Amino acid sequence: MSSILQVRNVNKSFAGLKALNNVELSVEEGAVHAIIGPNGAGKSTLLNCFVGRLTPDTGTVDFNGTSLLGKAPYEINQAGVVRVFQTPEIFGDLSLLENVMIPTLARRDGAFKLNPWRRVDSLAEVRDRSEQLLGDVNLLDKRGMIANSLSRGDKRRLELAMCLVQDPKLLLLDEPTAGMSRADTNKTIDLLKQIGERGITKIVIEHDMHVVFSLAHTISVLAQGTVIAEGAPDQIKGDPRVQEAYLGGAHL
Repeated sequence: MSSILQVRNVNKSFAGLKALNNVELSVEEGAVHAIIGPNGAGKSTLLNCFVGRLTPDTGTVDFNGTSLLGKAPYEINQAGVVRVFQTPEIFGDLSLLENVMIPTLARRDGAFKLNPWRRVDSLAEVRDRSEQLLGDVNLLDKRGMIANSLSRGDKRRLELAMCLVQDPKLLLLDEPTAGMSRADTNKTIDLLKQIGERGITKIVIEHDMHVVFSLAHTISVLAQGTVIAEGAPDQIKGDPRVQEAYLGGAHL
């Protein structure tokens, strides 16, 4: 299995504070790679380096053999890297169907502009594709509802549909179950497993170890901006360095 994302010698400081320290990471294509660590470990900073919100002071971030550094966030998105945020990023005043049609149109047209030569029936294709994705996340029966009326779990499923309609190669999930009930968390785990059947590579940042151990093939542990351990879930569970850094010596 080949690597889809290669991170080498990434460093990032803010006003003299070292947020990332020589981070090395290799994400295998088609895998679920979790990044865990205590608050302030540098997880969100690292994720922001992947999507163009931050530029490392030194190091490289290569996706499919091409550097992401210096690219604008929309260019990284168009390359196939799509991010799911901690708080669902949806259009609250629009219907679920409209929410999914917007990124579908953006992917098709590249920009919103009047095109009198575009066939009207092509909008039917966009609608059909959007309904298909809503069906995939079990929201088709709610397609006419206003998005703000959804539960947090359903908002997350809607956002996933909005991401999946873009046919991503790499899906970045920043605490995808934050604030959810256990029932919604388990539904989200099941949904992410279904998404895994599409072969989409996923990086998951998550504090809930139930989610991490349910999904991840590989886990990297960040502490004070450094990767202190990496391996399969069973290896990470028993690693004393992880127990000390992440839970003060308590067992995971």
